Amino acid sequence: MRRKIPSTAALVSFEAAARHESFTKAAEELSLTQSAICRQIGSLEAFLSVELFRRSRRGVVLTEAGLSYSRRVATQLDAVERDTLSVMGQQDSSVIELAVVPTFGTQWLLPRLKDFQRLHPQVTVNLTNRTRPFLFADTEFDAAIYFGDAEWSGTESHRLMSENPMPVCSPTLLANAAPLSAGHIAELPLLQQTTRPYAWRQWFTSLGLDIPRDMTGPRYELFSMLAQAAMHDMGIALIPPFLIRRELNEGRLCIALDHPLPSNKAYHLMIPERKVESASLRAFRDWLVDTAQRYATETTLK
Repeated sequence: MRRKIPSTAALVSFEAAARHESFTKAAEELSLTQSAICRQIGSLEAFLSVELFRRSRRGVVLTEAGLSYSRRVATQLDAVERDTLSVMGQQDSSVIELAVVPTFGTQWLLPRLKDFQRLHPQVTVNLTNRTRPFLFADTEFDAAIYFGDAEWSGTESHRLMSENPMPVCSPTLLANAAPLSAGHIAELPLLQQTTRPYAWRQWFTSLGLDIPRDMTGPRYELFSMLAQAAMHDMGIALIPPFLIRRELNEGRLCIALDHPLPSNKAYHLMIPERKVESASLRAFRDWLVDTAQRYATETTLK
């Protein structure tokens, strides 16, 4: 069945004319004549059986239908352009589209990614934030790094590292009482992590405590948000120390009590089974797993 899609030339002409609300300016932008723009717009209106512009002696003005359609057409043309540039950019290199949990990607992966680029200059790694699992078949992602139990249907998993979050806060909140007791921590505002809703409850339970208000407090989706809130004296947060190494070293955050939250979950690299034979993905997998193992060893020895 033939698709009900106008010609690309007509859509491009319409988008330019709608953006400028001028056939003349659209013609100048596209290096066409004004009459050519008029013909393209006319053919599009005939195809749609909808008037897109009102003509007058002073020029043209978008109709309500034209305004609505122009916004949607502009969005789709932008998407086609991005996809086209992406394909053009892949001609001489291998590209990995990687979904990654944001703070891990920013604080741990990116500072080390230059090493992979040095070893594999022909491979480009693009990063996109994703905080929760998804269906690979519905996206363009080649792999993902996420925190969980590695139960992701249709994928091959590679464990990277544990999280081991600990309670942290600003030095101001600690004052002269470092380290704080668990009971004292329970009395402070507890900053909650959206994707770890039971974190504080599990932490207190690991110490044999039952705290009624362990799930109360403002919620933030990213660890980076939790860190900022903690630095601004808004409360105490459970954050993996390796994600806030700079803040700890600079004294902007302090560990309130050296008791990590035990967990069977970890950060994993997930690769769809249909892509496990990709040479570029195998190279990235081997580098990432080795880098994570070396980091875990170095951290343990310190």
